[in-house]
Amino acid sequence: MVQIYGTIGPACSSCEIMQAMFREGMTGMRLNLSHTSLLESRETIQAFQKSADSCQVKPQLLIDMQGPELRIGRLTSKLEIHKGDTVEVPMQEAVMTFLKEGDHVLIDDGKFRAEVMEMHDDNASLLFHNDGILESRKSIKIEGREVQGPALTLHDRENIDLAREYGVTAIMEPFVNNAETLKEIRHVLHEKQLDQIQIYAKIENREGVKNLSEIIPQADMIVIARGDLGNDIPLWKLPAVQKDIEQTCLSAHKPFMVVTQMLTSMIHNPFPTRAEVSDIFNAVNDGADAVMVTNETAVGKYPVETIRYLSLTAAEAKQYRNRRG
Repeated sequence: MVQIYGTIGPACSSCEIMQAMFREGMTGMRLNLSHTSLLESRETIQAFQKSADSCQVKPQLLIDMQGPELRIGRLTSKLEIHKGDTVEVPMQEAVMTFLKEGDHVLIDDGKFRAEVMEMHDDNASLLFHNDGILESRKSIKIEGREVQGPALTLHDRENIDLAREYGVTAIMEPFVNNAETLKEIRHVLHEKQLDQIQIYAKIENREGVKNLSEIIPQADMIVIARGDLGNDIPLWKLPAVQKDIEQTCLSAHKPFMVVTQMLTSMIHNPFPTRAEVSDIFNAVNDGADAVMVTNETAVGKYPVETIRYLSLTAAEAKQYRNRRG
């Protein structure tokens, strides 16, 4: 059975919607802790557990950690950005450690490209090269340099302390570059008697791809996270890299998950594109044990329909794969 994951967010926070998603085949959900915490999400998680119980599903709750990913700071409100604008943007302390004037950066999984014009205090003055709406705490990548923060932030450790209480089944660790990161997390879980919680290693840059063979033995599942991975390598090379990761996992008998923009058009539309359906089918036919959607269910207009297409397409691909042996 292919695991079908949605992402928790305001678009699907009610019991009614979550029940409908479980009935369409959803097996679990991801909670992105870059923007919230387990404590702050108490009511939504209770609705999640109640909905699963009513559908007789033993749900998987994955918490996506802050981890070593660099992020901008909190904005007082959303910013409407126009190409050519120079904007003062708050930065996390870790970002300011690495950022330099003249750097080129990618923000929010590459939705924005900008140049660092000036640095002062906790802010950076950025010259933007494209239009869009900028929101708080979005990812930032410095082009041409591999830099990262600690494996577990203080925020991550606080959430791990609450993991048993909230029924967490797995941790998703972003930007895994080496085996030592996972060993550190495993040690923390063991110290807190949380050995039952699995570790999902997100492969999001070239270092992670390069060191995949040493990462695999320390992970319970490999996550092919195509958003940031597609920022770190040319997009036209991404499909081949995905196939290579899949083959490495299959050879090692390690389960893997494929994520990012699987049904992104369904954020606004009730039906997917043919290309999206083919993407899901191919991922499962290639051996994926799980597929996941993110913004499609977190903030999209059609979370139930999204899970329906994700589940039905994955099931069709699984049947096809079984028929072919």
